[in-house]
Amino acid sequence: MLDLKPYHLLFTLLLFGIFSTNHACNQIDRDSLSSLAFNRMSSPPLNWSSIDCCQWEGIYCDRKCRVNHIWLPSKGLSGSISPYLGNLTHLSYLNLSHNSVLGPLPKGLFSSLNQLKVIDLSYNHLFGDIFGWPASLQIVDISSNQFSETIQSSFIQRAWRLIELNVSNNSFMGPIPSFPCFNSSFVSLLDFSHNHHSGQIPCGLGACSKLKVFRAGFNSLSGLLPHDIYNATGLDEISLPFNNLSGPISSDIVKLAKLTNLELYGNKLSGNLPLDIGKLSKLKHLLLDENSLTSSLPPSLVNCTNLTKLTLRSNFLEGNISTFNFSSLHQLIVIDLGDNKFSGNLPISLYSCKSLTAIRLSRNQLEGQIQPEVLQLKFLSFLSISFNRLTNITGAIKILTRCKTLTIVILGGNFLHEAMPSDDNIVDSDGFENLRMFSLAACQLTGQLPIWLSRLKKLEVLKLDSNHITGSIPNWLSTLPRLFRLYLSNNLISGEFPKEFCGLQTLVSPKALVNHNHLDLPIFIGPSPFGQIVQLNFLSSLRPAIIVANNNLSGNIPIEIGCLKLLSVLNFSHNIFSGSIPNQISELTNLEVLDLSANQLSGEIPASLSSLHFLNAFSVANNNLHGPIPSGTQLQSFDASAYEGNPELCGPPLPHDCAHIVSNKGDIRDEDNGHKIPWFHITVVLGFITGFWGVCGPLAFSYKWRVAYFQFMDNLKGRCIIFFFKIAYWSF
Repeated sequence: MLDLKPYHLLFTLLLFGIFSTNHACNQIDRDSLSSLAFNRMSSPPLNWSSIDCCQWEGIYCDRKCRVNHIWLPSKGLSGSISPYLGNLTHLSYLNLSHNSVLGPLPKGLFSSLNQLKVIDLSYNHLFGDIFGWPASLQIVDISSNQFSETIQSSFIQRAWRLIELNVSNNSFMGPIPSFPCFNSSFVSLLDFSHNHHSGQIPCGLGACSKLKVFRAGFNSLSGLLPHDIYNATGLDEISLPFNNLSGPISSDIVKLAKLTNLELYGNKLSGNLPLDIGKLSKLKHLLLDENSLTSSLPPSLVNCTNLTKLTLRSNFLEGNISTFNFSSLHQLIVIDLGDNKFSGNLPISLYSCKSLTAIRLSRNQLEGQIQPEVLQLKFLSFLSISFNRLTNITGAIKILTRCKTLTIVILGGNFLHEAMPSDDNIVDSDGFENLRMFSLAACQLTGQLPIWLSRLKKLEVLKLDSNHITGSIPNWLSTLPRLFRLYLSNNLISGEFPKEFCGLQTLVSPKALVNHNHLDLPIFIGPSPFGQIVQLNFLSSLRPAIIVANNNLSGNIPIEIGCLKLLSVLNFSHNIFSGSIPNQISELTNLEVLDLSANQLSGEIPASLSSLHFLNAFSVANNNLHGPIPSGTQLQSFDASAYEGNPELCGPPLPHDCAHIVSNKGDIRDEDNGHKIPWFHITVVLGFITGFWGVCGPLAFSYKWRVAYFQFMDNLKGRCIIFFFKIAYWSF
């Protein structure tokens, strides 16, 4: 180790100080940096206190002490970009990404920056036009800002050294500019995704001999895939999801031998899958879902042995899937063939793909039973085979309960008219130990809610709607510590709604455990009343809900319902609940949907419901409610249909006011002849007649009554005279 004596160290520091003084940064550069607004508006403040700006945080200089790097990503910068930045004429690298810099880019900012090679302004709040970029640029990343207008072709054509261009996640409009590959042979990445681009994809990609990544998804592009795209043989990724692209996928796609990612989902592509697609042997992601593709799976697909993700959901693919040999796809992790026309039995060869974590084969025409071979998939987490023609629900549960890694199991629309497995031991203490969502909806299963469900301690979503389940809602449902969404609608469940269920932990306490893990495949909820189908990538994105509509539940709505503070959806409609609407519902301040329609509820609508500020769907139609709808509240913003079927309700938005209802309490209509019966007047006349004859009748027909009556009146007259005489006397 070098031994530095004190005087040696002092001498070294002195030399360093002299060197630093003589090699301080250029004064113009220092002044320009000092004028940058974000210097004073960063959080925490930048360390720019040194005399030498080359020593400042994020600032680097060349050998001539000219600033050539500004590298300040994720520094909490705010404010706008100053035009003084253009004075840093030796600047080569500018990185202000992942900050809060806002405003337009100053006009002419880059006209003097002829040495600028890399500019990264991504993840800020910049907007306006982009213009005047120097020809020296090699990498441009202005993604995730608020830029708009149209990208002019001149912006790209001047950049003859361009390697990467990323303008994604902005608001650019108009067509994608002509590609720069005729001017720059170095282009390797072009990303126009998540904008508002329209029109067709321009030709010219074929000239991009070094292009590896082309992304333009989530726009409004239309037309066919440009044929010369298949000449860009260096392509590693084509990502064009959610556009309006149409036509077939050309068989020439097999020319792209280096392709690993092909993402064309959410378009209008038609025709057959290329028969020789297996020649794309390096393909890892083949995502073609939500198109109009036809034919069966090409046999050559088995040669894509590097495939890890295969999604072909929502097409018109067909054929006997049990004859396709999946066993060669040993690296497959995710497969989604749902919503097609595949037939045959569940493919046994699929269970040879030992790396599988997610399988969706739902909404096809598959038959047979779940086989024990599924237990070979030691990493299987997501299984959706709903709406097929499977049988033997009891056998399926016995097998799947031993899949320890399963978190999502969606089996609905199968096992029609079978009995709900009722054996208490069908699920042991560690069966389905990681299950988060379980669906047996629309199976028309008979029987009662089985007690083995109480052992699913990690269950968050239970979907058993549209069956023939009888009996009552068991109290033990409230013991599931993570349950936050319950579907029991369209069954034959009777009895009262258990007040114990109002103690459900995840709906009572915000401290309850919530799992925010990303799903291996998205789930789809809907359609909504507006026809929308919502895609969810997190189970926690579901709103907490209790949906027990269309059953035979009776009795009062328990007042303990007010304990479910985190509830968002409450649907008790189409039952036979009676009594009044409890005031405690107003304590559910997160409620967005409240449906109590088609019951036998009576009384008035509680005025306290006006505190439910997040309600966007509400109905108490077809009950026996009366009185005014609480005025001046959100309840009056709903359509009149939310209150119809309650003749004694009044006030906006109903067409009749409350004065009309009050007057009708005295004059009730005779519905048979359409005339009012004046009950009030009849009552007055009858009262008068009864009183008159009650007094005058005995006087007219009884002599003794007349004598007694006149004697009483004479005595009364004498007493009154004496009384008034005394008053007059004492007044003087």
